[in-house]
This record gives sequence, structure tokens and C-alpha cells, in this order.
Amino acid sequence: MVKTDYIPELSEVRMERRAPEGPYTLDAEDRAYIEGCLKQVEAAFGTDGFPGMRFEAIPGRALIRRFIVWWRTLEPESEAQSEAHAQLPGAIRLLDTVSSYLEEKARGGR
Repeated sequence: MVKTDYIPELSEVRMERRAPEGPYTLDAEDRAYIEGCLKQVEAAFGTDGFPGMRFEAIPGRALIRRFIVWWRTLEPESEAQSEAHAQLPGAIRLLDTVSSYLEEKARGGR
């Protein structure tokens, strides 16, 4: 089931703005976690977040936006859906942490 009355919170808008316009550059472990989360949600809910697009080509903003929208709008109705949905907050936090790091690095921070 999908909620239709979703209004993004300011923190969610900021996470999306902070995300890179191009694809995320993730280490192998983080990439596997994020791609696994994407595939798990797609399989559990019968949806395709980025039809025909390779994971490596997904723009960062689109990816974090999709995860946030799924977190806020999908309502799990089965154990598989509940497990997939429960992965989203961790994936969102990881992507936002990477975004924050990239933002700091771009400003000349360490």
C-alpha cells in the first residue's frame, strides 16, 4: 500500500539538495549495501525505482529522493515488505553521510 498525502519535511529536502547531482561514489561495501537495499525494496514491493538504469548511473539526488519517498509512502503489508522497508532509514543515513562528506570536501575541509 502507498500513502498519497506525503509532504516532505525540511530535513528531507536538505538531504536531497546536499546529495550529488551525479552518481554517488561509494566504496564496495557501501555500494553493496545501498544496491542491496534498492533491490530488496523493489522485489518486496514489486516496483522498479529506476527502470533500465544501471545502479552506477543513478544520480545521487534521485536515489536519496526515491529512498526518502519510499520510506515515507510505502506501507508494508508482509514480512518481506517490513524487512525491506526497515532497511531504508539506514540507507538514507549512509547516503546523507556521504553527501555531507562530499559537501565538506568541496568546501576545502578535510
